Amino acid sequence: MELAWYALLGFFFATYLVLGGYDYGVGLLLARGGGTSRRATLTALGPFFLGNEVWLVATAGILFGAFPALEGELLSGFYPVVVTALVGVIAVTVGVQLRGRPAAASARARWDRVVVAGSLLAALGWGALLAGLLQGVPLTGVGHVAGVGHVVTPFVAAGGLAMAALVAVHGATFLTLRLPVADAAALARTARRLVPVALAAVALATVAGGLSAGVRAAAQRPMFAVLLPVALFAALLTARVALAQRRPGLAFAATSAALALPVAAVGAALWPYALVSTVDPALSLAVADAAASRSTLSLLGWLTVPLLPALLGFQAMCWWVFRGRTDGRAPVYW
Repeated sequence: MELAWYALLGFFFATYLVLGGYDYGVGLLLARGGGTSRRATLTALGPFFLGNEVWLVATAGILFGAFPALEGELLSGFYPVVVTALVGVIAVTVGVQLRGRPAAASARARWDRVVVAGSLLAALGWGALLAGLLQGVPLTGVGHVAGVGHVVTPFVAAGGLAMAALVAVHGATFLTLRLPVADAAALARTARRLVPVALAAVALATVAGGLSAGVRAAAQRPMFAVLLPVALFAALLTARVALAQRRPGLAFAATSAALALPVAAVGAALWPYALVSTVDPALSLAVADAAASRSTLSLLGWLTVPLLPALLGFQAMCWWVFRGRTDGRAPVYW
């Protein structure tokens, strides 16, 4: 039962990164273009924006309810990066919804900068969290993570940068699906130019991980950690070829896989542990020990069983109703 809930936790977080990832990628792209193109960009994103963040709320709910021991150590041991990510999420939400209120172009430009900064913080924070999990934490004999110095390492920094590069490619690819054909061509060129940047960022994180003694010690199944950069390279190259062939759907599927793969790979590499101790491997927190009691998990199951198809159905409905490219008849958001 613990494995099923752990897989469900990973599924919700990976789905959030895929859906929220193009929110933040689009947010980063607001740094380019003028006011008209920014409004068109946000109009393309508008129908999906708030719904995508529901997956983060659902992830937090599963973490709090099904893995209370993991929740406590995760939030305290990774306090700086979690706060960075959440501040970024809040900044993006506030900036996007308030940018349309002022009439002055200068005021809207300031809110656009808030969105850009928030998107960068969110991407850096979630990437740093995944990298920090993979390199292990100083879990002591009293069952608590000692300090937060373990998040200030080259590998954690490289992981954050890699995530930022991945969401930028993902956001640009998403816009090639949504914007009118004339505008989408320019975004496809932008996405293709961003792919080498993402490949370089992934390569940097791979080198930093290979040189990290913590990563080598924490990975219980090193094969998954080794396969992750290979899979990311394959996904990014597939996206670039698909963009060159004007197949945005395939490109978007490839960048979506690139956002989901790190969650699956980190979880598989650490299994059967949720947190691996760098102080003493015997002090590591196993998934079974981090989980709530069987009765609690059974009760949560009755609540989650109807929740998952409802979320999936809502997401499918949004994509179906707002399928296709935006045009002059599309509702204007923010």
